[in-house]
Amino acid sequence: MRAAWQMRAFEERFLMLRIPYKVIGGPRFFERAEVRDAHAYLRLIRSEDDDLAFERVINNPKRGFGDGSLAKLHAHAAKAPVRFVTDNGPLFDQDTGEVVTTQEEAPGGATRFRSLVGAAREIVLTDELPLKARTALRSFLSDLDRWRAQSLTLGHIELAEIVLDESGYTEMLRNDKSPQAQTRLENLKELVQSMGQFDTLEAYLEHVALVLDIEAESDAENVHLSTLHAAKGLEWPLVFLPGWEETVFPSQRAIDESGEKGLEEERRLAYVGITRARESARISFAANRQIYGRWQTVLPSRFVDELPAKNVDAVSETGYTMQPGAVREAAGARFDAYAPGAGFNSAYQSPGWRRAQENAGRVSKPPMIEGEARLVARSGGDDSSYKRGDRIFHQKFGYGKIRSVEGNKLTVDFDKAGEKRVIDSFVVPASAA
Repeated sequence: MRAAWQMRAFEERFLMLRIPYKVIGGPRFFERAEVRDAHAYLRLIRSEDDDLAFERVINNPKRGFGDGSLAKLHAHAAKAPVRFVTDNGPLFDQDTGEVVTTQEEAPGGATRFRSLVGAAREIVLTDELPLKARTALRSFLSDLDRWRAQSLTLGHIELAEIVLDESGYTEMLRNDKSPQAQTRLENLKELVQSMGQFDTLEAYLEHVALVLDIEAESDAENVHLSTLHAAKGLEWPLVFLPGWEETVFPSQRAIDESGEKGLEEERRLAYVGITRARESARISFAANRQIYGRWQTVLPSRFVDELPAKNVDAVSETGYTMQPGAVREAAGARFDAYAPGAGFNSAYQSPGWRRAQENAGRVSKPPMIEGEARLVARSGGDDSSYKRGDRIFHQKFGYGKIRSVEGNKLTVDFDKAGEKRVIDSFVVPASAA
């Protein structure tokens, strides 16, 4: 695969089907530090009793609450009043309605419990902690209370983006200029997008817990998962190369940062991938992808167009077939490349194909404004119904807040993508996303 974030869907499927697998050159998706950190924030919002989640995020990113302060918090929790819980939650006295706090009052099977968050709410009112740590803890508790309140009104996808942004976690990775930091940001983006498959935060976290509980057999023959970079020097009889789509492979980031040189490096990676196969390589791409819960039409990679026809067998279980050369202008691919006669089988009648056909002729380019100054200049629509401060959703850039409005053009500070200028017809209110 071109990037590590693409492994998530395969890992989940392998785990659910009990297919043993091994990730080459790195940990599994749900074992990656940034993914565990994001889950810890979400778990703590769901339940303040999750001490492991609290310990993982209280100083991540660093906010001035170190190991010494955490030790003092543990000491305070140990001496403070406790309560008792069972599998059904806290115990309450049936006569008074008060929480059970003594062993004598607790029935058999109840567990003595004192949450760190509960202890934290008390210790900030004392002088047991240094001023810096006390201030940091008070600020974190305020954030936690706000996120828990927002979880009652916001969708879980938007909530996750807000938490990662307001906690400083996303900014921490953006300020880290190492290549690993960019990979971690991509993994977080994939995590947030994958949440769209679930109706609630609770359902998503239950799914994650189930996936983590499934252990692959380490001594069995494994499917190997690898990025193209990590696969250099390795070979297998059969290799699957998924996700050969524009903006994914070649990577849009590589092209934006290095231009033609970046594109050539991507092309070399395509060669690396194909030549990892001793007998057969199977390349695949999607016609549509679900991004933040919405279907978006995608185009095959320009590298598919460059494959030599004599070495390619084009097959599809969905009825979708093409020959090399079908993507006529890969670098500036248009939707009319999907039209009958351009190399695609006109018998293809899946819902994804019909969506692509409906788009044919309607737009000459994907409805994205980034880097299209001429398109912005041409747009002369009526004044927008949006106003400064509104939160909106864009299919490519995700959630963001409007900074300024000029006619039907919006300047938006996106949570993940930064500041962009877009036309209002390409966004929807965040509450409707």
